[in-house]
Parts: sequence; C-alpha cells; structure tokens
Amino acid sequence: MRAFLISDNHDTQVGLRLAGIEGVVAHGLEETAAAVNEALGMDDVAILVVTEKAAALIPDLMRTLRERNELPIVVEIPDRHGTGRDADFLTKYVKEAIGVKME
Repeated sequence: MRAFLISDNHDTQVGLRLAGIEGVVAHGLEETAAAVNEALGMDDVAILVVTEKAAALIPDLMRTLRERNELPIVVEIPDRHGTGRDADFLTKYVKEAIGVKME
C-alpha cells in the first residue's frame, strides 16, 4: 500500500516526491476532481494526500471521501504557503465528528 498526492503546486509535489510519495499537480475544479477519481481507481493507494487549496476546489467530494468507511484515507495538508485553518481546527473537527468537546 502506498500514499498518493494531489497538489495544486509543483513545490509540494517535489517535496513529497523526495519523501517517496508520488503524485500529480492539478489546477481547477475539473482537473482536481479527475485526479482524485483517477487516484481512487488505483488499487494500491491507501492514503490520499491532498493540499488544502486543491481540496477547497472540491469540498463535496472531499466530504464524501472522508465520510465513507473504506480506503484510501484522505488527508489534507497545507502547502508551501502554510495552513488556512484556524488554530483550533482540530478540536472543532473532533466536536463535529463525534460530538465531544475537548478542553
């Protein structure tokens, strides 16, 4: 099993390639959705890594992928510009996902 990257920029792709993670650069809604669907068709992909900017182009598809109970696991990562998330995004995510408020 392997990880696969879908990025909105070349720098992130090169950086993760150096770590052994192959991937593609996709721009725009159609190209990003097509890249995700192509990655889903790969039998050996266990982790689908998507940059935040690329994921923002396809929010409904990303939500569907996160909610299903099968591989690949979908992980959003920041790109070279840093994250666009709030400082407490993880506690908000846990509260939304399981209804538990973390202190």
